[in-house]
Amino acid sequence: MKKFLCILILLSLALVGSASAYNIYLNCSPLTIPVGQTIKCSVDSNFPPGTGFSLNFYQKQYTSTLISSQAMTIQPSQLTQYALFDTTGLKGGTYDVEIAWNGAVSAGSNSMLAQIIQLTDRSGDLTITSPTTQDLADALVIAGSLKNGGNSGIQLQVDGASSGRVFGPQYISTTNNIQNGAGVFSQTVAVTQPDDYTVKFADANGAITSAVFHVTAPTTAPTIVTVTSIIPTSFTPKVTYTPILKPTTKPSPLPVFLIIGAVGIGIILAARARKE
Repeated sequence: MKKFLCILILLSLALVGSASAYNIYLNCSPLTIPVGQTIKCSVDSNFPPGTGFSLNFYQKQYTSTLISSQAMTIQPSQLTQYALFDTTGLKGGTYDVEIAWNGAVSAGSNSMLAQIIQLTDRSGDLTITSPTTQDLADALVIAGSLKNGGNSGIQLQVDGASSGRVFGPQYISTTNNIQNGAGVFSQTVAVTQPDDYTVKFADANGAITSAVFHVTAPTTAPTIVTVTSIIPTSFTPKVTYTPILKPTTKPSPLPVFLIIGAVGIGIILAARARKE
């Protein structure tokens, strides 16, 4: 009986040892970054190929709010796998990246399953003075000032939603404002089409913030077509009346032969009267 118990204990230890031999290591860097930078995470594991899990990115406040998740699977090569998490538009505060298993999986005690991330919000350090909605004919003007920027310069990167990268990342100069030490800057970026352009600002201390500039199609004055209305004028045709002349009644001339006959008769009558 004792021998049986010893064998059972040894088998149990072997199973525990085998289970604890599977470890997974999550490493994210940097752990403190300005809002707008990308969190880069790597995963190393000796779990069997086909083991599935997810990397979940949470915002930690009173409760955990899931921001994004990326599914991953252990490959036969068991090479390091990578995941990226964008922090653009997030608020400063505490976040973390955690491994969530797809199923019932037990990881060894040496595993690293979560990383705490601190995001610092520097958006208040930047003031944008150029309009964020601009006409294509005059775009794209990016102007503003960076708190305590002095003459240190500022880095710009401009990406269009449909047109892609159009500028940078590139440092431009800043002019020190002697009143408050701010770094004043202005940069014109040539763009060729209406689009939403995301501008990322950074300096030597890392990402500052980002802003979206809306570039619209050129506004042209509408062509006003003047229609000249032709007002018809009343026209009374001039009618010339031709009087109708009444026919003049003239006695028809006696035929010549009647006249000659009458004369002849008169001569005959006169001759007879003489003879009597």
